Amino acid sequence: MRFIQKDNLIIPSKTKEDSLPISQILTIPNPTLNPAFNCNPELQQRLTGKQLLLDDLPFPLTDIQEHYQNGYLTYRKGVEKNGKYSICARCGNKDPQWFAAYPCARCGEDCLYCRSCLMMGRISECTPLIGWNGPDPEIQNPDQIMTWQGTLSEGQKVASDHVVEAIRQNQEHLVWAVCGAGKTEVLFAGIESALAAKKRICIATPRTDVVLELTPRLKAAFPDILIASLYGGSEDRHLYAPLTIATTHQLLRFYHAFDAIILDEVDAFPYTVEESLQYAAVQARKPASAMIYLTATPNSNWQRECRTGKRAYTTIPARFHRKPLPVPEFSWCGNWQKQLKKGNLPANVIRWIKTRIHADKQILVFFPHIPLMEKALTILRQIHPEIEAVHAEDPDRKSKVQKMRNKEIPMLLTTTILERGVTFPNIDVAVVGAEDTIFTESALVQIAGRSGRSKDHPTGIVTLFHYGKTEDMLKARRQIVAMNLEGFKKGLLDKQGAAK
Repeated sequence: MRFIQKDNLIIPSKTKEDSLPISQILTIPNPTLNPAFNCNPELQQRLTGKQLLLDDLPFPLTDIQEHYQNGYLTYRKGVEKNGKYSICARCGNKDPQWFAAYPCARCGEDCLYCRSCLMMGRISECTPLIGWNGPDPEIQNPDQIMTWQGTLSEGQKVASDHVVEAIRQNQEHLVWAVCGAGKTEVLFAGIESALAAKKRICIATPRTDVVLELTPRLKAAFPDILIASLYGGSEDRHLYAPLTIATTHQLLRFYHAFDAIILDEVDAFPYTVEESLQYAAVQARKPASAMIYLTATPNSNWQRECRTGKRAYTTIPARFHRKPLPVPEFSWCGNWQKQLKKGNLPANVIRWIKTRIHADKQILVFFPHIPLMEKALTILRQIHPEIEAVHAEDPDRKSKVQKMRNKEIPMLLTTTILERGVTFPNIDVAVVGAEDTIFTESALVQIAGRSGRSKDHPTGIVTLFHYGKTEDMLKARRQIVAMNLEGFKKGLLDKQGAAK
């Protein structure tokens, strides 16, 4: 779009005469709020805390401009110039390789656009990002905000109190909770406290399936609170809600929206590798706000910051059933890939699997790569024909996981796609090829965390078959042992049976 600067305003123009693309306007004026103006409540609902493109809004440009001139809307540059470099205001991209030019019909020039966040709609040098500058929609709280009647373990209660205090004080806090510690329930008191204070709060997670799993749980705990569930294709994308559950990708649409953000699985892909998602989480926060991080596996830098007092954190070193975490056992299996090419698996791997199948114990076995896993599947089906394999691109992934839950299959081979986010009540876990670089400390801790989660089956065996121990294997085991020892010291575990 092109704009004319006039009377301390910018006005959309369809001609090049005396007009500029928005990126070339040095300072965009923001008119004073006119309290006598009757704003459009639907526009208010859609735009509060957001940064949207004109194409995202089903309103005529004349209405949008009228709201701007009365101080209710803001225009921001979609692409900022910093000397020779360009910066996408929505996703923070600065890499020249992720910008491209095209002949733009809206400004009549060759226009630079950002390819990094193109899936959210094209943002270019002449694109204004539109935000809300008027009062927020009124939030009416029900008489009872939370109906959850459960009880927290001692470890959960300490973490819950710290979350409440961090949200009240607009602070950052890390909750380092072992797999299966019940971290969702730890959030409830903090969410209730935020909602009672008329704060707007968001739970963000890298993965859509976690959003889909959390939404009914939060709706059950807060049945009279409007909750927006946001992911690709979600019908709630225009809903203004005091409580939002979203993928981290959806945060790209928000700007200074939330008084508190709870970032779940902060160590998970793609959040860890996409700087745009980390940028989006910062952009979505209000300048004075809280940020709560949740993870079972903080990276080594964060662990160091925790140990040296540079990061505020709380550990939950024990599961609610008060039994220790299963500690991985290491088992050398030789050059297993060479054996696999010859149509065999190492004898100790076969023996481990057969023992459990004969005992009617379900098994989850991780492989580093799909082709290797599929070769192993052919061999293992000679032991039991109903063994299945699953990976990220498998169209039957959900049904196979459900069959495993229903105990219809004895064993599931998988890639790291199932390292987190799935619970089977009574399984032993193995990794074949634990020396592979894909099995990081974080991945191995998560994999070990699949076992022993149920109060009815609180123990399990985790075996890492390898062709040479790696530092990540050793670090993963040390982290699990350290959590068990901390759990014993704090009186959160019943007996010292698994801290090897």
